[in-house]
Amino acid sequence: MAPFIIESRFNGPPESGNGGYCAGLLSERLGRPVEVTLRAPPPLDTPLKVTETRDGARVHHGETLVMEARPGAPSAKAPASPGLEAARKGPAHYPGPAEHGLNTCFVCGPSRAAGDGLHIFAGRLEGTDLVASPWVPADDLAADDGKLRERFLWAALDCPGAFSLPDTGFVLLGRMTARIDRRPAPGESLLVIGWPIGAEGRKHRADTAIYTGGGERLAQAEQTWIELKPS
Repeated sequence: MAPFIIESRFNGPPESGNGGYCAGLLSERLGRPVEVTLRAPPPLDTPLKVTETRDGARVHHGETLVMEARPGAPSAKAPASPGLEAARKGPAHYPGPAEHGLNTCFVCGPSRAAGDGLHIFAGRLEGTDLVASPWVPADDLAADDGKLRERFLWAALDCPGAFSLPDTGFVLLGRMTARIDRRPAPGESLLVIGWPIGAEGRKHRADTAIYTGGGERLAQAEQTWIELKPS
């Protein structure tokens, strides 16, 4: 398969790609639902070798395995949408730049300019274990058919899972699988939610979903997050 490049715009940490975006790019390339495991930080602006395997693909930077995909799809049932009105209250409970940790993340970075980052600021909804944020996708996220590229839906599904986790230190995405039921068009009023599932040691599990303002579920993801050891 042809190599691909993760452009610097689509960073998570400052020097590597947003995990959900990178996983979605690989899923998009394969054209089928997959579970993607991130093995190393995906480098930016660098050609990455993509090798198709019997049941998925591996992505390398030189000799380093960056990520690999195998068949997979979310199996859990997502909750009903909390609704746009509730989701609009989420960003009020979202960490500001001083507390955030990844201020320039393409998906959730509060320092990204409007229209450059996705500006998904998923904060806790009072009285629930959900975090939520409204989201209106920009025009430049569309494919030739006028619908959002799959990679940007994977990206949108990424960070809310981390912010749903209670009482954790700094976490990075380790594994993610997503199912896209319908690709929306730019400009639609959407909401993204996340909720915690459980933890085992430094491994934390969370699920996320995207809905229309009318409550239609568009996409869902299951994730494993790895809590970094204190330095």
